[in-house]
Amino acid sequence: MKVTELLAGFEHSPKNEKVYNLLDGFNVWTTNEEAKLLKKLKNPVKLSHLSEQEQFKVQAMIRKSLVTKIGMTDPTVVANEKD
Repeated sequence: MKVTELLAGFEHSPKNEKVYNLLDGFNVWTTNEEAKLLKKLKNPVKLSHLSEQEQFKVQAMIRKSLVTKIGMTDPTVVANEKD
């Protein structure tokens, strides 16, 4: 989700310009292993089809909002868009 989408409800004024500029350049730090896994998760993947180690990394990436989990019983995971 882009910053402009997050802040769409707020009035865009010179006072808020600093917030827009700060958040626009905000990046979440990822390890090399997480970056490889993000590439794998460009398309939806069932969480059960990943190895135990990959599932553990995905759970951390969900907390970082890098990955979205869809469903409850047999969840699917997919990488969030980053543009």
